[in-house]
Amino acid sequence: MSSFEEAETEETVTCLHLTFYHPCQEHKMMFRCLSFCKREQVRADEMATFGRDSNVCRYNLMDTRVSRVQFSLQFYRKLNSSEFCFEIKNMSKKTKLLVDQTELGYLNKIDLPWKCIICFGDYQILAETQEGESVDYFETYLHLSQVPILQERCVPSLQPIPEKGISSPLFPSQGKSPIEIDENES
Repeated sequence: MSSFEEAETEETVTCLHLTFYHPCQEHKMMFRCLSFCKREQVRADEMATFGRDSNVCRYNLMDTRVSRVQFSLQFYRKLNSSEFCFEIKNMSKKTKLLVDQTELGYLNKIDLPWKCIICFGDYQILAETQEGESVDYFETYLHLSQVPILQERCVPSLQPIPEKGISSPLFPSQGKSPIEIDENES
């Protein structure tokens, strides 16, 4: 038998892609302790913790407004399933954590959607899960964004915005409700 035939079957690894954004990142360098564009293995039985305390947190955010432990991610397999998921828990007593439209208070936790935006303070993190099979570990892959992540999901204003150069006297009906007129009226 060749070494190729004897080699163990390669299994895929669940990877959590996290894209970070903060409006002051260029000046305050709060992400300087994170390793971007590099896959990092995390044992399945460990929690991935984010915060400013380097003795407790695996991922450090260098900002005094961030809690010692801001939030944690726990890797797990759903009961009677081969599907792997992440659970996110807010560990901050002072700051609420928003996961898409769900607000988490202190010690609240939910399943992390496959693709979602995590927000606290001015921080925005896009989380995307790439499925895998490994039961021993998962990987994280961190990215840095120069533009706000929420910018893509902004809801357009319901109020019409006039173009420059158009004055309101030309449109006297602006700001008034429409008037219904019967076809037969002259």
